[in-house]
Amino acid sequence: MTESSENRFNFFGQSVTIVGHEIALGQIAPEFNTQAFNWTTVDALASTEGKIRIIGALPSLNTPICDKETRKFNEIADALGPEVVIIMVSMDLPWTQKHWCTASRVDQVLVLSDHINADFGIKYGVLLEEPRVLRRAIFIVDKTNVVRYVKYMPSLGDEPDYNEVLKITQEIIKSS
Repeated sequence: MTESSENRFNFFGQSVTIVGHEIALGQIAPEFNTQAFNWTTVDALASTEGKIRIIGALPSLNTPICDKETRKFNEIADALGPEVVIIMVSMDLPWTQKHWCTASRVDQVLVLSDHINADFGIKYGVLLEEPRVLRRAIFIVDKTNVVRYVKYMPSLGDEPDYNEVLKITQEIIKSS
């Protein structure tokens, strides 16, 4: 795997390798393939074409912050309407994701697994190589696949600024 120039991340006191390169504001978002609950391959951007996408990278749904973040975005999804798709991606196995979503009653966000080939993790610069999990990040991609918001959290325990994400998404909706 290839390392970027910003290739280190503090993972519970250990310096680990970040694989890939960070996404830049204004660039065209790279397509990435992941797995749905039934293990079918999903080309995430193509399958949500014509929508504004909020994409969250998560270490694991089975951790307190990821649980809270995914539930929060599930609530936010209703307020944003049909023009927006919220996609949460982790390295969790698809059946683990399905079980978690069912138990948590999360049904307004698209939860996808990057477990098989880490395509999303590498293309978006969120794959932590040694523990093989994703670092927390949020991206907003508009209807034309332009990246309009990027935020890499400095640590796994940091939550995104939900109000900022909501505000920027609403601004994109108004301008489109």
